[in-house]
Amino acid sequence: MRSNSVAAMQAKIGDYFGELARLPEQTVVTDAQGEEISMADLFPIMIEQFAGFREGDGKMMFVGNGASASIASHMALDFSKNGKVPALAFNDAAALTALSNDEGYDQVFAKQIEYFGAQGDMLVAISSSGNSDNIVKAVRAARAKGCSVLTFSGLGADNKLRQMGDYNLYVPSGEYGFVEVVHGGLIHALLDIFMGWSAQSGLWNKSVETPVKERGVA
Repeated sequence: MRSNSVAAMQAKIGDYFGELARLPEQTVVTDAQGEEISMADLFPIMIEQFAGFREGDGKMMFVGNGASASIASHMALDFSKNGKVPALAFNDAAALTALSNDEGYDQVFAKQIEYFGAQGDMLVAISSSGNSDNIVKAVRAARAKGCSVLTFSGLGADNKLRQMGDYNLYVPSGEYGFVEVVHGGLIHALLDIFMGWSAQSGLWNKSVETPVKERGVA
């Protein structure tokens, strides 16, 4: 009985990670005209833009709600710290609460983009549903400032956000957790490959020799 239960759970775990593993490669990428392009087409375009930002030609701005806000903060830091690409996320508690109180929550990102966005910047808009009003309005604010837009969405193929970016990555899953994990993975892939990751050398996987401790030495 117990072995049957363990086997059933092992199968369920395998199914879960199998489903999660297939989604990055099944992600649909579209351009501003709604035409599908490949990841191999998208990555060089993004890498060229990241290189320009690193040289001082603009910055990246990240927005998202909930788990997507965590991804936004995480990736803004990684782009800045590790990639040397100027990036910020608009998740400061004082700004969110003040703007929500004064302007309405649907404006908390749009207003900050009005303040800090500039022509040539890039907005990375992350929304699992693709239908969050504050994310949609953030994209409109970015357009008004002359920014390019990269979107990440999921759940419904006809979501609003998927129609709004210069490039749009749609994760074809109805599971929030899968969509969120894949969004984080896709953005990490963009940064890591920009930074020079390869299967042969990795990026951070440096071998470290453990020093042999001599006897009697603490």
